[in-house]
This record gives sequence, C-alpha cells and structure tokens, in this order.
Amino acid sequence: MKPAGLRAYFDAHPEIRVAIFAGKGGLGKTTSSSSLAYYMATEKKRKTLLFSTDPQASLSDIFEQNFFGRGVIEVIPNLYVVEIDADRRVAEYQASVKQKIREMYGLEELPREIEEYIDSSSAEPSMYESATYDAMAELVAAGEYDMYIFDMPPFGHGVRMVAMAEILSKWVEKITEARSQVAEYEQVAASLKGERAQEDAMMAELVDIRRRITTFTDLITNQTSTGFFMVLIPEQMAILDTDRALSMFSELGIQLSGLIVNQVYPPELIEQPNLSEFLRNRLEGQRPYLQEIARKFGDHVLSVVPMYTREPKGLEMIAQASADLMDCKVAI
Repeated sequence: MKPAGLRAYFDAHPEIRVAIFAGKGGLGKTTSSSSLAYYMATEKKRKTLLFSTDPQASLSDIFEQNFFGRGVIEVIPNLYVVEIDADRRVAEYQASVKQKIREMYGLEELPREIEEYIDSSSAEPSMYESATYDAMAELVAAGEYDMYIFDMPPFGHGVRMVAMAEILSKWVEKITEARSQVAEYEQVAASLKGERAQEDAMMAELVDIRRRITTFTDLITNQTSTGFFMVLIPEQMAILDTDRALSMFSELGIQLSGLIVNQVYPPELIEQPNLSEFLRNRLEGQRPYLQEIARKFGDHVLSVVPMYTREPKGLEMIAQASADLMDCKVAI
C-alpha cells in the first residue's frame, strides 16, 4: 500500500485549524509537526503557530534556533514558533495562587506551612502538565493564527494530560456544586440580617478553573476542527505502544485522524547492486514490521516518511521532510 500523504487529508478536511502530533519520544513527532507547519505557512499561506509542549526543547534543535522560553518567534513569513518554559509558567501560577489567598483572607503574609505546600507542588507532574495545556488552550482561544500545530510531549505525558483534564474537571465540578450550595445559604443568611451578600471569590476561582479545563478538553476532542495524529516507526515496541495508545485515546473520547510512519528505508534501495550489508539488513529488518503496520492499522496510515541520510535539521531539510510528508512517495 502507498498512502496519499497528508496533503490529501487536509484537502478533504479544510476546516481543521488545530493539528496535534502525539506518540512515543524519538519517533519523529517534532519532524512531522515542523513539516506540516512549513507546508501550511509556505504553500497554504496560512498564519501558522507551531507550539512545543516537549520539555526537551526539540523545536530549537530542529530549526537550529533557540526558542525556549522566548515567546513567539517568526521563523519565516507565516510560520511562528513557541516553546514554553513550563517551569517558569508553574512559578508564575504559584505566585498568583499565593496572591489570591492573601487577597481572599486579607493576609499580608501566608502561614509558613501553606507557603511551603504551594512551593512543593511544583514537583508534582500534574503542575507541569496543567501549565502546558493551559498554555495550549490560551493560544487557541486568542485566535491570532489560522493554524495551530502542537508537538505533544512523549506519549506517557500526552495521555496523562488528557486523562488528568477529565479527572480534574469532575473534581472541580463536585467542589463547585458544594460551594454553590454554601453560597446560597450565605445569601439567605445575609438577607435575613438585612445585609447584602458578598461576592464569592472562591466560587469565581473554581468557575474559572473549570472553564479552562473545559476549553482544553473541547480543543482536544473536537473532531471537526482538530486533527489528531500519531507517529510511529517500523519497530516492534513502537507498534505495540501505538496499539496501546489508540485504545487509551479511544477510551478518553479522542478519535485518531491518522498515523505517520517515519524513518522508513525506501524499498527500491534493495535493487542497488552495490548496497552495503548494513543497509540491506536494515531494509530486510523493517519489512515484517511494515507489513504488520499495514495489516494492523490499515487505512489509518496517511503518510510514510523515508529515512534520510542526515538528520532533518534546518530549513532545507524541513522543506524536504515536508514534501515527503504531504505527498507520500514510499509504499509499505
């Protein structure tokens, strides 16, 4: 089988304005997301924001330019890149929480135990993920770009981000319901005393947290405007991980838009008479896994990207990878 390439998918789904690339680390998510962003910016002329949620600063690596924590940077016309500094974002969030507690309770300083508890929360993985998806939702909600492309962190984090949003949403919903009842009692009590009920700052904060979580969940699961892609390579572990990920994402209500098979040796190489033994072994080693991918995932495969003779870094190689991703030339 030879897939048509990602161009055919986007031609058939012009309403897609958010593309998310997920998958295990080191398989080519950053290359794929950068390639799509390059295509959208140069050929479609869409103002495109490429966003990395990977703490390894991989976009800086592939574009050979330091983006980390420096805000949105225009790389070429219509292509903007941002790599958030999640640690700094967590620190800013903690500072805002402390400030809100001081304002709510009229305190000049927080009790030491509460200060230490908030500071220690930065070690929680959920804080990093919360900061990351909050940034994703904020960017899309601002509506400044025609196309948003997200390079998700390695598979485990990506799944946990989505699962945590659902868990947090249910938890906040229950707390909000309880707080709403308390607010009603306080209002009745104030009326009986002939007083005016005060604005409930805690309730407003809970409602805001729930709004942000809902915005993120809607962004991820909206099949009309969001394309959700996974990247894998022809190796046993990658196939097993992809199979498991598809089941988990399905349980979370996320429908896969398609798969990208990366780092595939062009099969016609086998015909070359002077082919090295190393390359011949690599080609023959990939063959059963490519057959397994075709059998197991079938029509989900949208494109097959070849293995390059050098790392896909710099604009010239990104342009090459983009052409191969959008118009697939390799069969599996």
